[in-house]
Amino acid sequence: MTIEQYIKLAYKAIDDKLGEDTKVLNIGEISSLTEYFIISGASNERQVKAIADNIEKELELNGLFVRGKEGTNTCNWVLLDYGDFIIHIFKNEDREFYNLERLWKDAPELDLEAI
Repeated sequence: MTIEQYIKLAYKAIDDKLGEDTKVLNIGEISSLTEYFIISGASNERQVKAIADNIEKELELNGLFVRGKEGTNTCNWVLLDYGDFIIHIFKNEDREFYNLERLWKDAPELDLEAI
């Protein structure tokens, strides 16, 4: 599978658990950190955890395992590192506060329909 196909799987896993306002940013041209950020919101900590767990499950079923994860103890902001892409699942208030979309405003948004 390609990176973009894995991103589509992750996006669907987020959507299945009702993630809010999910964005996929192509940061590869402006950062050496990773190729893509996936950013999504959730209304509470339980939903953040459910989304993160669903992503891990769906990607593992397709042979991709998380390299690192942070934030699972509080679930205000869970980060899942898959190397070529990093997923950020925020509780909505924390997403507003950290505003990653503003920090990475020069990164174009990936059009998943075009994949």
